[in-house]
Amino acid sequence: MSPSSHPIISYPNRTILRAERAVRCAPFHLQTYEAMVQSSVSLQALSGRAGVENGYTKWPITELIADVELMWMIEVGLLRREVDGQGLTDSFRVTPLGRLLIDRWQGRGRVDFKATWRDRLYNSLTRWIRLPF
Repeated sequence: MSPSSHPIISYPNRTILRAERAVRCAPFHLQTYEAMVQSSVSLQALSGRAGVENGYTKWPITELIADVELMWMIEVGLLRREVDGQGLTDSFRVTPLGRLLIDRWQGRGRVDFKATWRDRLYNSLTRWIRLPF
């Protein structure tokens, strides 16, 4: 999908900064989010050795950790659960905010997803007390 085919949604700068910080602190590569633009990605494809072999995770993570991290990405607004005729599935896709950020990152070329200690602190505090920024 080209950027021009996306609806244009304006997000507060705080929302974008929180989402970018969450991505830097997550165990997922940019390739994970790019794959979720094209199709849904299952929890099993992200966890264990499969996550590393698929190029989705930086190291093997358990299904529980993957699920917790994905739920945080949903709360931040980057991802959504895929829905089929039966209801919710164990697969995930990016939201319009996620697409906006991916387009931005791809436009920059190489993106540094290394989290600073400040990123990790703010991300942890935000997750713990669920501040809206």
